Formats: sequence, C-alpha cells, structure tokens
Amino acid sequence: MAKSQRTLARVDTFCRAHDIRVPILLAPMAGACPPSLSIAVASAGGLGACGALLMQPAAIKSWAADMRAGSNGAFQINLWIPDPPPIRDAAAEDAVRAFLRSWGPEVAREAGNAMPPDFAAQSEAMLEVGPAVISSIMGLYPPEFVARMKARGIKWFATTTTVTEARAAEAAGADAIVAQGMEAGGHRGTFAAAEAGVSMIGLFSLLPAVVDAVKVPIIAAGGIADARGVAAALILGASAVQIGTGFLRTPEAKLPSAWADALGRTLPEQTLLTRAFSGRLGRSIATAYAQAAASASTPSPAQYPVQRGLTQAMRDAAVKNNDIDRMQAWAGQSAALARPHEAGDIVRELWQGARALIE
Repeated sequence: MAKSQRTLARVDTFCRAHDIRVPILLAPMAGACPPSLSIAVASAGGLGACGALLMQPAAIKSWAADMRAGSNGAFQINLWIPDPPPIRDAAAEDAVRAFLRSWGPEVAREAGNAMPPDFAAQSEAMLEVGPAVISSIMGLYPPEFVARMKARGIKWFATTTTVTEARAAEAAGADAIVAQGMEAGGHRGTFAAAEAGVSMIGLFSLLPAVVDAVKVPIIAAGGIADARGVAAALILGASAVQIGTGFLRTPEAKLPSAWADALGRTLPEQTLLTRAFSGRLGRSIATAYAQAAASASTPSPAQYPVQRGLTQAMRDAAVKNNDIDRMQAWAGQSAALARPHEAGDIVRELWQGARALIE
C-alpha cells in the first residue's frame, strides 16, 4: 500500500472510531468556544469542543444542550487538571496591582482571591452530559475518574507537550494523545507549570517522536491553520489535527473585532509567551500590555490563578472597549493564516486541500 493510502486509511480509522467525517477537531479554548462555533465545525463533519475551565456545572450542561439542539455531531469537553494551591505574596501582588493601574481600573486586593469553579463538580457535570470525548490539559485525570469515563463509553483525549508526558498519558489509559507544539496559542498543556517555559518543542519535532513512542492515535495541535499544515501533520503520523486560532476569525467564534482583526495581521514573530494575563504561560499577540509586562522593570506576575484574578478588570474593560492593547488576545504562531470565513467552509477547505496534497 502506498504511503498516501496508509495515511488516509489511518485517518479513516480514527474518524470512524469517533463518529466524525473529517479529521478536523476544534480546540477546546476556554472562553472562546461558544456553541455556535462547535455546531458549525461538527455540522461540517469535524469534532466540536467546549473549553470548560471557567464554567460552573450548570453552564457546562447548558452548553451541551445548546450544542445538541443545533447539531447531532460529536464534541469534546475539556478541563484543566488543577495546579497545587498558589503561594500568596501580598507585597508582590500589590506591586502587580500598582502596575495594572496604568492599564485598567483600580484592582482591589481581594481580586487575587478569585478561584476557578470546583473541579470535582465540573467533572461530575461532564459525566452527566456524556460527550463523545472528555479531554484533559495540564495533567492527567485520576484513575477513578478515568474508569468512570470508560464505563460510560466516553473516550479520553489527553493533551501532552513532551514524549514523557505522552507515555504517561498512554499508561494512564488515554484513548488518544494530543501532541501540542509550542506554536500553539493560549496556554500550553505542560503538566508542571514551572516547566512550561523550558520544554519548548515545536510540533514537527514533537509529533513524530510521540508517534514513535506510543501506540494510541495521535492528534496534532499547535500552529496548524491551513491545508498544508493539516497534510504535513497527517503525513508525519497524526490521525487528526486540532485547530484553535485558525477558527477564531470566523463569525461563529464571536470574538471582539479588534482581536479577530489583529489575528489576520499577526506574523509568527509578532506573538510572545507571557504569564502576565493568568500566571500560566500562554502565547499572545504582542500587544502593548503584553510587551510592557515583559520589561525587566515590571513586577513578576503572580501565580495562576491569582494573576488571572488581578487582571480580570483590565481584561473585561478591554473587551467592553474593543481595545486590543489591553485584551487577552491569545494567538498561535500561524495566526495570520486564520481567515474570516464561516467555520463550516474552513473545515471543508482544510480537509479537501489536505487530502489533495496527500494524494
């Protein structure tokens, strides 16, 4: 069998196993996955997604109900595995608050107390909703939860950023591994927060190494936004691709126009890695705030999720005022390839173009 035939057969096997028609998965982006976007992706044959990090259990259930009302396509729901409790430093947080005065409303000391929703309650809501796939980032689900997922016939996609993490995910029972390269926009899925800035591996180095290291299917993620990237990932051994930034300019994503427009003109070198929004390392457009926060004279960000709480007022005001310079404008290195087309059209164009290149 020719290599192209083997590649397409591998893709077909994955798609059949997960009840999708094309190997295009929407990345589960917290705060940027409205049901409208997943409905469009799933209706075109891909896999929809919900980044549930910031959602209360009732919101998770409501999202799934809206998704199912608009499409009978498959979808995944994703949660971050919680970090250890942050180490608080009142003086350091006050320094961050003072810096933020130049960028938004006055920040109350109590803002740093903001915590994400209860992880156990969110996990129960995911099981109740019963999506085709539950995915993880920043670590692995505990064995008891994995067993409960499997008992309900729910597949587990585990996001990893190194070969070591991929092997650990396979050993823990993951049904597929998301190999996420450093090109990815937003937060990368590094298991240990302190290592996120050290284990910086590009997708096309990471992908074949993970393919060789594990036996479960691999989903490629990070910097894929056109048919060439899809084809390259599949030829290198992936069974599907996961795309986030490439869908953010679609009308269904409902992004603030300043962010969506900025993506279209952001070159790879015009993104940067920063902890200045959340305390966790993420890739952003190099906005005025992100660049100022990188200055040696700027106080170091607080740990996650304290920093996210401290910057909440600034970020909310930026969205209200459509102000890109203060906005949490996550972007992968291939942001400029994102197009302002309907999401369903992008899914179809990606797969048709990739298949033609593979064949």
